[in-house]
Amino acid sequence: MNTVCVDGKNISPSKIICVGRNYVEHIRELNNEVPDELLLFVKPNSAISTELASFHQEVLHYEAELSFLYEKGRFSAVGLGLDLTKRALQSELKTKGLPWERAKAFDGSGLFSSFVYIEKISRDLNFKLTINGSLAQSGHIELMMNSPEQILTEVSSFMSLEDGDIVMTGTPKGVGEIQQGDRFELTLFDEGAELIKAAWKAK
Repeated sequence: MNTVCVDGKNISPSKIICVGRNYVEHIRELNNEVPDELLLFVKPNSAISTELASFHQEVLHYEAELSFLYEKGRFSAVGLGLDLTKRALQSELKTKGLPWERAKAFDGSGLFSSFVYIEKISRDLNFKLTINGSLAQSGHIELMMNSPEQILTEVSSFMSLEDGDIVMTGTPKGVGEIQQGDRFELTLFDEGAELIKAAWKAK
């Protein structure tokens, strides 16, 4: 089983629950409709990787996301993730009204920073993604259409979460294509203080 690091301890999530279309500006940039209810899909444990790929059967796109680790009925830790996407395939699947897993749940489609334990979810959590030193994405918890608490309530209403599962809360505007050799750097902030930093070089 693949693992993520939580305060120096390795944990194996059984699954990753992902929220789609949770930032209005991202919905607009992809010309999507605002969903009437929470849009969810799942990545398996096999999607977790430590290597950032630029290609998997087709060119890949990046989506940076605030992510939470579930334990004992609550979100106990926070981190950052990259949701890698086969955008051309996803567009084709959406046109046909088919599920997205082929475009979203393939091996290597989820990368994560380390996670840090939290007592409560701060309303000032925000993050940025830079690529080769230039700002590509920035997100803030207050810009989400559905808060982490709302997401957890909705998911728990129909799906059992296991300790160690991860919930990715959606991506802000600025998604794009991954180029081989690009250096990605994700940084999480809370009230101006840096909590987490992670970096990858695309292969």
